Order: sequence, then structure tokens, then C-alpha cells
Amino acid sequence: MVNYRRGRVAGGSYFFIVTLQDRQSTALVDHIADLRKAFRWVHKRRPFRIRAIVVLPDHLHTIWTLPGEDADYPGRWRAIKSRFTRSLVESGTPLRRNARGECLLWQRRYWEHTLRDLIDMQRHIDYIHYNPVKHGHVRVVGDWPYSSFHRFVEAGVYPRDWAGGETDFEDIGRE
Repeated sequence: MVNYRRGRVAGGSYFFIVTLQDRQSTALVDHIADLRKAFRWVHKRRPFRIRAIVVLPDHLHTIWTLPGEDADYPGRWRAIKSRFTRSLVESGTPLRRNARGECLLWQRRYWEHTLRDLIDMQRHIDYIHYNPVKHGHVRVVGDWPYSSFHRFVEAGVYPRDWAGGETDFEDIGRE
């Protein structure tokens, strides 16, 4: 088995891609309220700042900044995945299980990238917000409801019609 090492920087900012095992699933958007509750529950106990986020049917992208003395994003992800899975089980949502009885909802691993600077962060924020268009869920970024894009528009960071044409975001996140 590969011994994968993740970069950890206390107080760092990280870009994540977290994916369901079944890439045809729509569980994340079908149960968005449960996902939000899981994030809030973990955030209350282990604070972090969500800089940007988009939730798609089968995966999500987000940027977090951790508190200055803390680098434990893996613990936060374990807790979020566990809380969300538990809420689906408790609601009676059928989930596949392995031979040991573990739910097979999430991919075990996730993509993480430590952001190097503000330019790197901005490129990844743009990538996050453009992702629903990239995957064909909407034609216009602002039409996807499960995105921090709307918060950025309200703050005056993006115009409402941002990224209405061709873009070159496909290479971001593949480093």
C-alpha cells in the first residue's frame, strides 16, 4: 500500500476536491441540507474558514483556511464525511455497504493542494466557481445554486455575468 503524505501547514489555505464513490450519484445536492449541517457541526467544534465552495451532485470543491496553530484538515474531513453519511443512514436513505458493513458513499481519498499565494488562491476560486459550467450542469455560473459564487457577487468581487464565455480553467487543480 502506498504511504501517501499530505502537506500540512498550520494556518494554511488548502484547495480540496472530495468525491463520492458513485460518480453517477446526486446525493450531495439531493441532501444539501444534511451536508450543510455536517459542515456546521464540524465547524463549530473545529473552526476553519471556507473561502470558496461549490457542491456538485457527486463531488465538491472548496478552499479552507485553518486557524494559525492548526493543520488538521484530515480530521475535519473525516468528521464531515461521517456526519453526512450518518444523517443519510438515519433518514433511511439506502447506501451500499462493504463486507464489513461500512457505507460505500465517499471515495476514501481526496485531492488536496496547499495554496502558495494569493494568485494561486484566486485561480482556484475561479476554478471552483466555474465548475458547474465545466461539468454541464448550467450554462451560466450564476445559475448554480450550491456555490459561494453568489456571496462573491454580493461582495462585488465578481459581476453577476462573470465567465459568460470561453474560459481556460480546465488546467487548474491538475498540478
